Amino acid sequence: MTPLLRNTPIFSIAQGLLVSVAALVVTCAALVGFNLSPDKSLATLPVAVMYITTMLSSFPAALLLEKIGRKKGFMLSTLIGISGGAISTYAIINNEFWTFVIGIGLFGIFNSIGNFFRFAAADCVTHEFKSRAISFVTLGGIVAAFVGPNLANYAKDWITGSQFAGSFAVTIFIYLLMLLALSFLYLPCENKGQNETSDTSEPRPLFNIVKQPTFIVAVTCAMLGYGVMAFMMTATPLAMQHHNHTFSDTAFVIQWHLLGMFIPSLFTGYLIRYFGLYSVLIAGVFVGFTCVVINFIGHELNHYWASLALLGICWNFLFIGGTTLLTETYQANEKAKVQGLNDFFVFSSAAFASLSAGYIQFNFGWDVVNLGVIPALGFILMSIVWAKRAQTS
Repeated sequence: MTPLLRNTPIFSIAQGLLVSVAALVVTCAALVGFNLSPDKSLATLPVAVMYITTMLSSFPAALLLEKIGRKKGFMLSTLIGISGGAISTYAIINNEFWTFVIGIGLFGIFNSIGNFFRFAAADCVTHEFKSRAISFVTLGGIVAAFVGPNLANYAKDWITGSQFAGSFAVTIFIYLLMLLALSFLYLPCENKGQNETSDTSEPRPLFNIVKQPTFIVAVTCAMLGYGVMAFMMTATPLAMQHHNHTFSDTAFVIQWHLLGMFIPSLFTGYLIRYFGLYSVLIAGVFVGFTCVVINFIGHELNHYWASLALLGICWNFLFIGGTTLLTETYQANEKAKVQGLNDFFVFSSAAFASLSAGYIQFNFGWDVVNLGVIPALGFILMSIVWAKRAQTS
């Protein structure tokens, strides 16, 4: 059985479980933060810390996986996630805001390792299957769209007197399921893979890789695309609460946002193959602009639903497109440092976006949140046009 057929479904399951926890966190962590923190502008700090710890751990995670092997590293990292679930639950029960922040931060450390699921799948297949392998792995998020928000909603009152403690307790069982799934991985490419058998050249200095136009646009699309998504998604529960929507409405909107993020993975790889990578990236930018327009029209449930679904599609095209483009910029013996650097940039953007989202939403409102993403989308578009011209000149 080829690595594509054997490993990709396992990585897709693991990715779905990873995103289920992330979706649960995004759905209710800002509301927990709002309840626990004496300073309400810090409501989104826990989500921001999740991205910050992901950012800070990305490069060490890449080096760790290279040293001990991806399968072992992935399996050991689930223990970090289990610890995050236990600490977050304890913090909510005991009304300890900073302990809750620490628990959510542990989720981020796990995510820094789990984010290499997509690279591990791509690195074990030949070039023509890379975009499809990445798409199929992210496809696991479709299940997460139903699991994460619904678990947050259904389990929020399971522990009497501690709203959402039950939601975070459930994450412990999610990580145990992930540990079981990852135990079935078979990664011969870690030792003598398809991509490494013919690679006998010396690794290049990192600066020589970073200055490539292809690398610059790949990181720009993934980094700012993720930042735009994190910024608006993190602010959404607070904006909906401000406009008197129920928590079940918020869970519904986040669910459709996740469907928008991952359902396109059914065909994004094929779109890239038939229409070209840059065309898909440009389409992602214009979907993002459409999302902003809808948000300015009104604050009804249908506006949030349509906008967040489109925001998910925007993220999918930019993130999968950027990740696919990144795999063209490095040799096999350079992958650890390049992938680690890419994720450092991506989650730096997400961390800053999440941290600022709560402050801007609390002090200036939803319209200003939407105005804030327009320059980022414009910069992505300019970088794509620049890279296309550099490629044809």
